[in-house]
Amino acid sequence: MSSSSPPSRPAVLLIGVLTHSNAEWEALGSKYTLLEFRTGTRAEFLEKCRDGTFAAVRGCYRSNSSTAVTGPFDAELVAALPPAWRYVAHNGAGYDNVDVAACNARRVAVSSTPVAVDDATADVAILLMLGALRQAHGPLTALRDGRWKGASPRLGHDPRGKTLAILGMGGIGRAMAHRARAFGMDVTYHNRRRLDPALEKGARYVSFDELLAAADVLSLNLALTAQTRHIIGAAELARMKPGVVVVNTARGALIDEAALVAALESGHVSAVGLDVFEHEPAVHPGLVASDRAFLLPHLGTSTYETQRDMELLVLGNLEAAFDGNKMLTLINEQKGLDWAPKEAGA
Repeated sequence: MSSSSPPSRPAVLLIGVLTHSNAEWEALGSKYTLLEFRTGTRAEFLEKCRDGTFAAVRGCYRSNSSTAVTGPFDAELVAALPPAWRYVAHNGAGYDNVDVAACNARRVAVSSTPVAVDDATADVAILLMLGALRQAHGPLTALRDGRWKGASPRLGHDPRGKTLAILGMGGIGRAMAHRARAFGMDVTYHNRRRLDPALEKGARYVSFDELLAAADVLSLNLALTAQTRHIIGAAELARMKPGVVVVNTARGALIDEAALVAALESGHVSAVGLDVFEHEPAVHPGLVASDRAFLLPHLGTSTYETQRDMELLVLGNLEAAFDGNKMLTLINEQKGLDWAPKEAGA
């Protein structure tokens, strides 16, 4: 009588830190072989890819913070992945540190974490918008310096009746629009394509040029790609109304930061509310020095509830991929490709 050994279990690799869902990660050990690379260097990671340590890995959990461990998931790193590696489940709504073209060439599917980040990021966007409109930075600084409101605090502006122009009407943009309506704002937006009217909820779809011209407050809520880098520069800022407020919770490099500082210093931009920066963690000194810049250090998703939801969504993407070659939140660039996993539920 011949006997056959049981099939080997697929291996999944955790890269970097997992904070709020370690129990759920460990529970996946009932189905998969769990490997971890929580700390280390890029050189060590590449060596493990090449020496067979990760030969059985079919997919990984990685996050923006894991870039400190492996560096970006660029063409060099993707080329080094073992042949069995088919999935990258990324923790983050933005995935500009993952080389999508390289992943496509290797037929490695990538997921991200939209939806889970929408509310927390929109909350911060509204905080930044109000802080900028009310010129809050100067009085806040004066208060902590023991000078109450300061020598000559500026009057702010109400959001009521202002036009909020949203560049990128995905989940975060729509969540911000929902909140802005409660303040009596009119909402316009520009996307690559118009939304289904049921999702617009009264927001008006306009061209990019019309968006810039109409904006009292411009909010950036789109992904950073080669095509969107510096989508707002000196020319675009000049086409906006004098006194416009600029809010960015997406990616710093969507804006030419030097041009933004120049427009802020000239007064053409009356105030900015920024959670992200072009070269973060470095911040342009012109922003740091301005009392019309309301700044946060990339806190958009910094809540326990949101970060746990993001981690669980990543684990859910891995489970859907391993068990059925599907993903819950496949990135847009891979949807419809003949080799890519189907969306779970589709």
